[in-house]
Amino acid sequence: MAQIHRAELHPSKLELLTEWMGGQRWYVGAGRRPRLRRLDSWRLDDPQDEVGIETIVVLDEAGTTPVVYQVPLTYRGAPLEGAEAALVGEMEHSVLGHRWVYDAPHDPVYVTQLLELLCGRVTAQAGSTSDTPDPDIVGAPHPAWPSDPVVASSRVLAGEQSNTSIIITPAPGTGAPIILKVFRTLSPGENPDITLQGALAASRSPFVPASVGHVAGAWLRPDGEARDLGQLAFAQEYLEGATDAWRTSLQLAATGTDLGERARELGRVLAHVHESLARALPTRAPDAADIERRVAAMRRRAALATNEVPALSAHDARVAAVLDAASASDWPALQRIHGDLHLGQVLDVADRGWFLIDFEGEPLRSLAERNDLDCPLRDVAGILRSLDYVAGTLERSDRPVDARAWCTAAQDAFLDGYAEIGPDPRQQPALLTAFVLDKALYEVVYEARHRPGWLSLPTTAIDRLLQEERS
Repeated sequence: MAQIHRAELHPSKLELLTEWMGGQRWYVGAGRRPRLRRLDSWRLDDPQDEVGIETIVVLDEAGTTPVVYQVPLTYRGAPLEGAEAALVGEMEHSVLGHRWVYDAPHDPVYVTQLLELLCGRVTAQAGSTSDTPDPDIVGAPHPAWPSDPVVASSRVLAGEQSNTSIIITPAPGTGAPIILKVFRTLSPGENPDITLQGALAASRSPFVPASVGHVAGAWLRPDGEARDLGQLAFAQEYLEGATDAWRTSLQLAATGTDLGERARELGRVLAHVHESLARALPTRAPDAADIERRVAAMRRRAALATNEVPALSAHDARVAAVLDAASASDWPALQRIHGDLHLGQVLDVADRGWFLIDFEGEPLRSLAERNDLDCPLRDVAGILRSLDYVAGTLERSDRPVDARAWCTAAQDAFLDGYAEIGPDPRQQPALLTAFVLDKALYEVVYEARHRPGWLSLPTTAIDRLLQEERS
């Protein structure tokens, strides 16, 4: 059981985190110095009683919108070999002496105990009281996962931004490889990545990785009056050797190789996933208020994009006409969807085909919005825009390649495949155009804020789309 020492720490944990967090890829206030307030904490026991394992929940008030972060740490009495890049800092502990503090996902002891918690084999401990379980932090193993995994080794996946993903190689005879995702920013409510993939796994969908389980928990609200409930970590099957569809498509387009049947297959996969989600989770026919609320969100997106790129104001009348037409359209039933689908969220798995991953939804939308029912055409538009990005990327490369014909053929094949299983998106042209335009406007905002050199891709696409609407 966790023993809490009443000790003096120099520097304090918050001082260490303040110096360290601003340089992490998952920290949303890039370029700012964090201003942190501790909200809550909980612990895991090390069976060998050598490594301290603590997850601290902090509120960062440096920006205009406060952000809640989950920061797992391990405390060691000696350096962890090979983990120099994961060192948060060093401190003096008045009882235990000199301590090395690490970003816990890089520490195998933390990874092992977090998976044990997720699988329901250990109990979380209170962060401020010795020998006291924390009943608010619980593991929820998925009933469809067939084995009891045991960690043999682990590594943190490079390149992550909003979360931290850990690849776990299991001990022989304890199942398949696992990817364990630790959520860095916390919001109350259900995480759609867990809800949607869990529902698809329960329905035995062959187009998503199998779910292992998740960790749910509670943390003190900033006002100190109550606790928020949410989800802290999620584990699923790791598809070894997979390549994302973005890389596959980029390689094929660069050589002029038709995506053809693979694009049709992707359309069929998406339609199957939409059908499975509609069976497993609630749906409803949209009323006038539903439609107006969603079109109003598109109008706000257009205004935001124009604020970022004032030259887009030349399209105001045409954009308004597209959205007016969407408002007047006959919408399909609303349901749960992926919500942020692009080729980077699709894996190409040898001998198994396409898999959809990362069902968290658009990061610029609130958790409540991402958990709301939506129109399946949003996902369709996401793939169409992503294929356009493949062509645009090649057109702006050092050795430009004209992939426009490749893009059009791939988009048509994708839509053909979707129509084999679900309703043909082309039977609702005004609505499909609105969702494609909305996605391009989202891309304008993202590129303007994060990659200004790429702005020409979505702005050119908007020009082309609205020109096609005129003809």
